[in-house]
Amino acid sequence: MVSSSNLNKEEAMPDVVRHRFLPPFWRYLFIAFTLISTFLAVNQIFGLELFVGVVLLDSRYHYLLLGLLLSLVFIIFPATPRPAGQAIPWYDYILFALTLGLSAYFAWNAVDIVEMAWEFAAPDEAIYMAILLWLVMLEAVRRAGGLAIFCIVLVISFYPLVADKVPAVVAGSSMSFTDAAAYHVFSAESLMGIPMRAFASLVFGFLIFGVALQKTGAGKFFLDFAFSLLGHVRGGPAKVAIFSSGLMGSVSGSVITNVLTTGVMTIPAMKRTGLPSRYAGGVEACASTGGVLMPPVMGATAFVMASFLGIPYIDIAIAAAIPSFLYFFGLFIQIDAFAARHKIVGIPREELPKVRQVLKEGWYYIAVFALLIFMLAYLRQEAFAPFYATVLLLAINQISPKHRMSWADFVEFIMASGRLLVELMGILGPIGLIVGALVATGMAGTFANDLVFIAGGAPLVLLLMGALTSFILGIGMTVTAAYIFLAVIMAPALVKVGMDPLAVHLFILYWGMLSFITPPVAIGAFAAASIAGANAMRTGLEAMRLGTIIYFIPFFFVFNPALIMSGPWFDVVALTGSAILGVVLLSAGLQGHLLFVGTIMPGALEWPTRVLLVISGLLFAMPGGELIGVDNTTLNIAGLVFGFPAALLIFGKRRTNPAQA
Repeated sequence: MVSSSNLNKEEAMPDVVRHRFLPPFWRYLFIAFTLISTFLAVNQIFGLELFVGVVLLDSRYHYLLLGLLLSLVFIIFPATPRPAGQAIPWYDYILFALTLGLSAYFAWNAVDIVEMAWEFAAPDEAIYMAILLWLVMLEAVRRAGGLAIFCIVLVISFYPLVADKVPAVVAGSSMSFTDAAAYHVFSAESLMGIPMRAFASLVFGFLIFGVALQKTGAGKFFLDFAFSLLGHVRGGPAKVAIFSSGLMGSVSGSVITNVLTTGVMTIPAMKRTGLPSRYAGGVEACASTGGVLMPPVMGATAFVMASFLGIPYIDIAIAAAIPSFLYFFGLFIQIDAFAARHKIVGIPREELPKVRQVLKEGWYYIAVFALLIFMLAYLRQEAFAPFYATVLLLAINQISPKHRMSWADFVEFIMASGRLLVELMGILGPIGLIVGALVATGMAGTFANDLVFIAGGAPLVLLLMGALTSFILGIGMTVTAAYIFLAVIMAPALVKVGMDPLAVHLFILYWGMLSFITPPVAIGAFAAASIAGANAMRTGLEAMRLGTIIYFIPFFFVFNPALIMSGPWFDVVALTGSAILGVVLLSAGLQGHLLFVGTIMPGALEWPTRVLLVISGLLFAMPGGELIGVDNTTLNIAGLVFGFPAALLIFGKRRTNPAQA
């Protein structure tokens, strides 16, 4: 599982690299630091107490991880995009040594930091070191996360210095420069706050598990399995993309990585069966985006969410199950409708892998997922689960002659894990400064009241404000960074007007992801367009149309939390069934073919019929509740009023033109 991140410009330019190619010494040191970090994580998470006579406080463990991983940011991420073969400059050596030394000092004094409350009364030399670490983290987040995140962290982390001088609506308690530095580095609310705790206790293991899946061939297994099941049906390769990219995206956690790995196989297969290039790219972009929202593993953001809400991660995965299903079901039905309308057939069975052979070669991936889900759902050991699953996967993989790792493969697995850990540490550590600044100034509490006042206490206005803000931040920041910022600022305001806390946090996550498929940015769609050889903007528009349902689903589960399995089972089942029917009708209106009825014939009544189906679909999918002041029965009756005439029109045309059905 890799962090959800924006497409960096250098990824699209072959003459420069985002990660340096390390010379042998630094390569060995990088591997050593990765292994030591993993050893520390295993020791702390499992409570092994392998350091005899030394109590490894959580804060000491966090400072040690910070030193080992943040220091490597300056070794693997160049200050600017550079040709692959360039040597490490002298100033990166200094930043590496400085980060390592500062973190070692704080780790050594971890007990004093806690017992003597250094965030309020630190020694002078510690304050100077805290200032240095603050500045170092700003440069680290610039390299690892990009300029947009750097600017946001820079402005907000320095906000406590001027909090009493800004307009009243965003004013708070101010602090001196030295007090702010001490608070950022030593308090449990900033650098050592929720993002760091989530990374060190939950995210760490799942990152390694995701890399293990990628390096042992899970992507090819998911793809072959999907082709063996669905490749022969109409629109088969596109349905394969949904299945395989959804599964791989669930464990990779990155839209761009998923597009660039599974897309190189699914997009050519889709084009081969007659799907337009832009449509093939849009399908892959939507599937990869949805994968990040799909249980059982949803990416780093879901684990940070669990820490914010103080609930087990499995509760979030369960809550995301129905919305995720509705999204992928909507994609599936739209693709089926498009294929039916345009007579696009699947791939001949004889050219596809056999289900039995695929399962014979990759059965252990299913076994590993079964173990992971068992430990998450039944044993509720989310911190332990990915480590056990990774060990089982690597052990069984070595028995398989097809995917067995060589020594060089294993080294690359460690390097890939290290790069991922370093990148996320370079983002999540500094992102903690945002939380710390807002808590220190009191803005985390008062801003919710200000937002409620601005919205006039209207929940729908607040929701629209939250959706727009989440979308805008999702353009310039990683989804995790945008989520953390909004979880502090926006979520309390939405909860304050009576919305379900879990629904609110999922709402923010979903809308933060939408920038990946929404023009003018749509970086997930643009990455897919480059593989498909299609126009980037047209691919983005196609992805936006295919992913239409995801723009509404977050509103639906906020309107009625039964769609995140919060409420009586009768309501959950009834609303889910109504939503499924709504998705079918909405997809028919968007693609021009109604399942089990037929194709909407061209002519004067085509677009009125489509509009009726879209309205009917939205009415069936939308759950009733107090928030919108309409009950489910009324919405369903209204859906019938719009949908029944549309179905009659299609059926009537089908009878007069049976060849077009």
